[in-house]
Amino acid sequence: MIKLTAEIKRILNALAFAHAGEFLSLRQKSAYLNPQAGAADAIQAMTPAPAQAASDHRQVALYMGSELPADMMHYVVQTCGRLKHGLTVLTFQSDSVASALLSPYADELATAGIPMKTMLLTGDPVSGLARYLRRHPEVAFLACKETGYLGRSFLNGTQPQDVLPVPVVLVATHETGAQSGASTQPRQVGEAERAA
Repeated sequence: MIKLTAEIKRILNALAFAHAGEFLSLRQKSAYLNPQAGAADAIQAMTPAPAQAASDHRQVALYMGSELPADMMHYVVQTCGRLKHGLTVLTFQSDSVASALLSPYADELATAGIPMKTMLLTGDPVSGLARYLRRHPEVAFLACKETGYLGRSFLNGTQPQDVLPVPVVLVATHETGAQSGASTQPRQVGEAERAA
């Protein structure tokens, strides 16, 4: 009877801390579930480091050039809100230019509860993006303007799709749709576009 009581307590304790399981490594989970481990070790194993918890949160990456159309940003904010992802803005612009482009959307992001970080990249745009995305597996996909440098290179077939380790969503902005009669809906670069 005592073993059953101990097992039930262990199970209830595990259920009480189940939410933290998303942030634990396999070693930390094993340490917690090991009955010989002390209570302090188990609690320490349950507490993720703040940097680890933040880096594990899924992100949508936005490639921002020298301009940021409002409908592009609204698409990204709506998508992040729907998916419950954070936003990482990747740019090769200076910090002051990036801040000026993003400042009109600060209230919208705060209202939606979307955490945003800006990463200033250097070097060749495609290799710089690829390098960042390979090092950050929390990024679900990369969104960019259809008429921007990156979007045009994918649509024209001058850039192979597999150079970036995440899916790329090309967003046709309102200005683009009005000028070319194209759809204002986002689309993902796929096999059909690469073959064309």
